[in-house]
Amino acid sequence: MIKAIMCLTVSLVLAPGAAAADEKASCPMHAQHMAAAKARADARADGSAEHGRHVDSRHDTLGMSHTKSTHSFRLFADGGAIELRASDAADEATVAAIRAHLREITPQFAKGDFSTPRFVHGSTPDGVALLERLRNDITYRYQQLDRGGRIRITTGSAEALAAVHAFLEFQVIEHRTANTGKVEEDDRPK
Repeated sequence: MIKAIMCLTVSLVLAPGAAAADEKASCPMHAQHMAAAKARADARADGSAEHGRHVDSRHDTLGMSHTKSTHSFRLFADGGAIELRASDAADEATVAAIRAHLREITPQFAKGDFSTPRFVHGSTPDGVALLERLRNDITYRYQQLDRGGRIRITTGSAEALAAVHAFLEFQVIEHRTANTGKVEEDDRPK
């Protein structure tokens, strides 16, 4: 944790404009940070199988079955995206549930309300305290996708960007997605 803070601090001092976007590329410990975060998530979950059932049951309560949808948490140089898609394009009920859920939580996030991720994970996700405090520096916008939708998150603040990335990395680990937790190019218009 101290090394992660040191990497962020050094990058913020040396290149404030590009620091948060380049943090993972310049931090030699990024892989270790992600592994440590995964270990903490696994420890909290009391076993990965139980954790999967826990998250799945809470998502099912929200009307979005984990078994019928794919989650993606992507980090971008200016923020990131939460993307949810129905596994089956013909499953109109899941597509509708995903879109309704994302349209509902987008304005909640904009107001600094992260009660839904707290409910889903049974704890406060990484980065949330800063996301709440810096809510006026962050924009959340719902976008419809084939088979689902996404929340596009943008910011011009290095501090807010670090919080967005911490939140999305937490989601990658908790949801056990195929995402790398590394900054990538956005393939969709803002």
